[in-house]
Amino acid sequence: MTGSAAALAVLALIAAPAGAQQPPVFPVGLDLVNVTVTVRDARGGLVGDLAEKDFELLEDGRPQRIQLFAPASSPEERAELALNLGMLFDTSESMHNALKLSQQSAIRFLDAIPRARDLVLVFFERILETKGMGETALLDAITVYISRVADTPGRKVLVLYTDGDDTTSRMPPQEVMRLVRSTEVTIYPVAFVGDQSPNSAAALRARALLHGLADATGGRVFEPGASKDLAAIYQSILDELGSQYVLGYVSDNLRRDGKFRTITVRLKPTGLKVRHRPGYHGPQDPTPPTSRQAAKK
Repeated sequence: MTGSAAALAVLALIAAPAGAQQPPVFPVGLDLVNVTVTVRDARGGLVGDLAEKDFELLEDGRPQRIQLFAPASSPEERAELALNLGMLFDTSESMHNALKLSQQSAIRFLDAIPRARDLVLVFFERILETKGMGETALLDAITVYISRVADTPGRKVLVLYTDGDDTTSRMPPQEVMRLVRSTEVTIYPVAFVGDQSPNSAAALRARALLHGLADATGGRVFEPGASKDLAAIYQSILDELGSQYVLGYVSDNLRRDGKFRTITVRLKPTGLKVRHRPGYHGPQDPTPPTSRQAAKK
């Protein structure tokens, strides 16, 4: 592989092209808003047996009518529960020492995914052939993934194997955060230490980026300290995917201003905690060209 963007090998659904010049175009329409919800009890155990009547959903503080309720524990085959799994595998120089560990973790995780799920896996056989090289275009690779799955039904799950370092991305962090907030994707960073000093400014920025991506999408950051930690990480992700709920509603906000809208999911049973994306950017109509731009055309 050549080029900085290829330093992140995409192992499921997509292959990040090297040297992409233009950011992808995303749809402006948004009808049904889907929210993937993880519920845990006071001890941290997953709760997957709740009913629709146990949930309340609000947007910007206003109650919304739940029009879709799909628990992952349901035996039904539902399009809303299908998994669109993406994996971004950091093969940059900063990950050289953790490369073997992350290769093994990726293989074991993919082996553990239930085959009944709707998965499309490509480049799997190339995992062990990948060697640490080049720089990292983490944000660009995330953007490519989002552009590929933005219009697909089902749960969009992105697992990142990276130290969070980004050296060459063309997409600015604030734009990438806007994109992940506008797409129903859940990001699970598996954060490796890499070659950086744990308390360096670069390492702190990288950690902040990974935690920001997870928080904005309802995911979690995992930090393996040794290979023995990986099995529990795989199982934690798989357990979450098997006990989540997908709630869908049509917003009562008809404005197309692109502003951020907060989402709040409340549970009627007491003593339970929920995790989900905190909100999304509403639809926005394209900005009409100015008279000068129209004249140039």
